[in-house]
Amino acid sequence: MTGDALPIFQGGDAWLGPDMAARPSEWIYQLADEEVAELEQTARALDPKVGDILEISRDNAPLPVLAPALAKMRRDVLHGRGFVLIRGVPVDRLSYRQSAIAFWAIGMHLGEAVPQNARGHTLGHVRDLGYDYSKPTARGYQTNARLPYHCDAGDIVGLLSLKTPKSGGLSSIVSSVTVYNEMARRRPDLARVLMQPVYRDRRGEVPEGRQEWYAIPVFNPHGGRMLVTYVRSAVRKAQRFDEVPRLTSEQEEAMDLLDAIAEDPAIHLDMEFRPGDVQFLNNHTILHSRTAFEDWEEPERKRHLLRLWLASADGPAMPEVFFDFQLRTRDGRPGGIIAPGEVLNTPLEVDDGGAGDRRDRMFDATARG
Repeated sequence: MTGDALPIFQGGDAWLGPDMAARPSEWIYQLADEEVAELEQTARALDPKVGDILEISRDNAPLPVLAPALAKMRRDVLHGRGFVLIRGVPVDRLSYRQSAIAFWAIGMHLGEAVPQNARGHTLGHVRDLGYDYSKPTARGYQTNARLPYHCDAGDIVGLLSLKTPKSGGLSSIVSSVTVYNEMARRRPDLARVLMQPVYRDRRGEVPEGRQEWYAIPVFNPHGGRMLVTYVRSAVRKAQRFDEVPRLTSEQEEAMDLLDAIAEDPAIHLDMEFRPGDVQFLNNHTILHSRTAFEDWEEPERKRHLLRLWLASADGPAMPEVFFDFQLRTRDGRPGGIIAPGEVLNTPLEVDDGGAGDRRDRMFDATARG
């Protein structure tokens, strides 16, 4: 171990899982009867009025009863502990499309939806499609495999639980700020390794003028905060390119330690999803994981979550390097996966590759990192 001591970050986003587990009322928000009624009424009213769910915004889904609580959640997620679990969306009384509308309406109070893949999907589906997670272009959400700790793109990732599996599929989250702090205390030499750029695979989702890979540090101190971006599977898959430098033993050791700290029950927080639960996470200060799961045989019972990636205009200041693997929105926020010719759309079919009307109001060809 060499070099001076690294800074330790003491904000509210540096928490320990057991502490959070002991105080569930701080991060679980049970919808009140009047809030449930408002969501249900809004979803039913908007269903026949909108074609593409992209047409829904805070203007036509103001949610005046729930909005004050959502405003506090937005602050907590972006500038506090970094996560919240909303419980009680009435998916049992709403149609599939109406449930998606309710989820989207909630999400619009935390940010603006950005694309999650090269097909421009702004409403994602987390469901086992039988894909092989080891393949370079496979995405973990399309499998039933255990997912290592990682983060997504955009400022916030949101999940709505529609159906739960037969067994397994536990959601686990960890403060990536706490993970950094632990590495800085135990092995500052390895923490410094992850402050240097690490190459990651774009998994075939390549913005115009970019390479199939990119490089970004895992640990990014910026604006008085520690911002973390980590997807080890993308690091591993980038090694398929001859042009990408080979991983060093120090990088492997550093990522092994990061993974071990995140997996420690004294560090992370486990939670079980129920139908109607909505989870929002700050991608810059939270890493998330999922245990492997066994699904039901019947297609209509299979585990299914809807997903949003959100860009929030009032999110934390971002280092410029974050706009290499994502392009930026007109508000200057991380804009998800932007590919040539991409058309934003909200497919309700799990494997739909089609596109709706072009929605480029957020993006500007000149607003690229």
